[in-house]
Amino acid sequence: MPDHDTTTRQAVISVLVENEAGVLARVIGLFSGRGYNIDSLTVAPVDEEKHLSRITIVTSGTAMVIEQIKAQLDRLVPIHKVADLTMEGPHIAREMALIKVAGVGEKRVEALRIADAFRARVVDATTESFVFEMTGTTDKLDAFTALMRPLGLVEVCRTGVVAIARGPKGIHG
Repeated sequence: MPDHDTTTRQAVISVLVENEAGVLARVIGLFSGRGYNIDSLTVAPVDEEKHLSRITIVTSGTAMVIEQIKAQLDRLVPIHKVADLTMEGPHIAREMALIKVAGVGEKRVEALRIADAFRARVVDATTESFVFEMTGTTDKLDAFTALMRPLGLVEVCRTGVVAIARGPKGIHG
């Protein structure tokens, strides 16, 4: 019987691409066309002089599926580099969120107390609501929003994960 690892793992894939129209659509098309799920996706220009953008994709699958995703991404023409940060060594991954909580009285006081413990900043306040800004790991944001739910969570807006390798080397090598 062949030795196939069927364990699913999460992967944070960083992709350096040409900053041109249609590139993101091609990357997303690769995922949707093969039935791969994207848990999080962020994209932004990172080098204006070289016309490069960086796409950070969080996905999950077996080791074989992750390897297929990386190989297929590598074959897309406008892509310069594909890096699986979860396999290439230590990396830092963060997400930013805006969290709106409505409440008065004790619930309001408790929301502020929890926000302080999580180092969330108040970026908007009315007599009946707060908007908190928070940066951290996905787990930290999940925990904070779970605690805000019974206190009057109204809505959450998240950026998606951005990630970078630790140490002196960049994605360029």
